[in-house]
Amino acid sequence: MTADRAHLAPPEVACRSVAKTFFGAGGPIEAVDPTSLTFRAGETTALVGPSGCGKSTLLRLIAGLEVPTSGEVLADGLPSKEIRRRAGLAIGFQDSSLLPWRTVRGNIALALKLARMPEDPPAVDRLIALVGLSGFEDRRPAELSGGMRQRAAIARCLVTRPGLLLLDEPFGAVDELTRRRLAEDLPRLWEANGTTTIFVTHSVTEAILIADRVIVLSPRPAKVLAEIDVTLDRPRSGKMTGTEPFRDLIVEVSAALVDGEAQGGVPIAAQ
Repeated sequence: MTADRAHLAPPEVACRSVAKTFFGAGGPIEAVDPTSLTFRAGETTALVGPSGCGKSTLLRLIAGLEVPTSGEVLADGLPSKEIRRRAGLAIGFQDSSLLPWRTVRGNIALALKLARMPEDPPAVDRLIALVGLSGFEDRRPAELSGGMRQRAAIARCLVTRPGLLLLDEPFGAVDELTRRRLAEDLPRLWEANGTTTIFVTHSVTEAILIADRVIVLSPRPAKVLAEIDVTLDRPRSGKMTGTEPFRDLIVEVSAALVDGEAQGGVPIAAQ
């Protein structure tokens, strides 16, 4: 383990008037309006909003995979790419992007090697079991279903115990039963490490089940409509979804989404 990696604590992430416009033959497309947000260190935040609103673009800006048209993104005062260079940032997208010639175990273990961290077969095997892939350790991606590949990708993200974890629809490719189980079990891993986690989801229930805070984004170009704290006790389980406090949060988040659509994306606070 490098000295940088050993001392990299979960960072606070600050978006300072960050905006993104894509320029193409058809003219400019504004994906993210100037947005200022702070993601507190160790907090789990969900980004929700209508399809195509710019959620994934905002996540890519935070990851340093897109260059903002204006503004900046800093993680503890450093550019995100610097956090990524130190292997303190892990990113999981809808496409699992597993190496086809490596087994499940090999794909997960590769993350440790790339992060210049020691081999840790027990940790790899624990994560394989947690994501429900026991018995498939030596299978290659072509032998797995889409949902199984996505579970392997999630395990690969978590094995390095990153300080900053970014997930784009992490459970989108798995069946509903597995999705619910992962939503209950996986957050306990990054919470135990104090990881700063930001994830995109289309599921309001999933957002409330996992997050400490839900950020509701407007239709494109994305702007913040509401920030809703989730103060439900942890650990959380699917049984909580039928309780009154949980239902109240669903109503609050859903109302913000509906208001955003009705107002054409104008932030609620501006009305």
